Amino acid sequence: MKSLVRPEALTVAAERKPEPADEGGEYLKVWHEKESLNGTPCDAFVIILRTSGCYWAHTRGCTMCGYARETLGREATEDEILSQVAKAMTHYRDEPYVKIYTSGSFLDPHEVPPAARLRVAKAFSGRARRLLFESLPEFVTPEAIDGVRKGFEGELEVALGLETTQDDVLQKAVTKVSTVEEYLGAARRLRDLQVLGKAYLLLKPPFLTERQAIEDTVLSIGKAKDLFQTISVNPVHIQGGTLVERLWRRELYRPPWLWSLREVLLRGKESVGDAVRLVSFPTSGGNPRGVHNCLTCDGRVLRAIERATLSQDFEPLRKVAECTCIERWRWENSLEYLAP
Repeated sequence: MKSLVRPEALTVAAERKPEPADEGGEYLKVWHEKESLNGTPCDAFVIILRTSGCYWAHTRGCTMCGYARETLGREATEDEILSQVAKAMTHYRDEPYVKIYTSGSFLDPHEVPPAARLRVAKAFSGRARRLLFESLPEFVTPEAIDGVRKGFEGELEVALGLETTQDDVLQKAVTKVSTVEEYLGAARRLRDLQVLGKAYLLLKPPFLTERQAIEDTVLSIGKAKDLFQTISVNPVHIQGGTLVERLWRRELYRPPWLWSLREVLLRGKESVGDAVRLVSFPTSGGNPRGVHNCLTCDGRVLRAIERATLSQDFEPLRKVAECTCIERWRWENSLEYLAP
């Protein structure tokens, strides 16, 4: 297992590095969203806590991730985290599915002290049926999982930002700190610990063509399906202070087409069948910074993707009314085959 000794910091984009906050008792965001729990539609409660964020973002960071800008710029104390959760709980309506994000790893003891993790879990125990949180693979240990499980009676679900199952794409296009095998190893540990695993796959990291991105994600779904109960396809959206944003501003990058996302989901569902829940909740969908088509037909395609995600019936998505812009998408895809 990877050592938890942190590498010496390299350079960090100035626009992505926040000044240390004086006060840390306010959460970043809360919201309610539609979800599905064991095949039944339900409501979910989502919290984003303000912590130090992902340590890798302060060392080098991923090409598409700008979440470091939303952190405290320093480590949060246990009291600050508990204050954030207490304030967020005033918006909680006993949703059965609770998701906790930290712009990093909930299991990183530098982000969320173990005592705070336990108390956060206890806050939802007996009220929520499932608790989801994210982590880098090196923090997924039996001890860390047990520290959360002691406080929560229901199901635990850990989301891993696998992004792709191709190491060259992961290291060169995404610039992750961990390897594909480290992510898959963490998924195996979750399986052995009887914890649900969710994989995030990234659609169209930089330096891939549209067609390469589609094939990479479809391939990754096929390779990840035996280790995860849920696979979420996350199209790249343009976040501030990132390499992807710099490429986008120079017209060297375009977020993926919604037609590409549809193809990935349809082909991916054929691969996983009913054994794995395949989902997509696109951020910034339907605008130039997110996954989009011509910005005219985007709404109906996004609604079809949401319905397929919640119902796991993808046939209506296959039959969604097409727009004339699909011909441009097909034309651009065909041209990519001619590129050297």
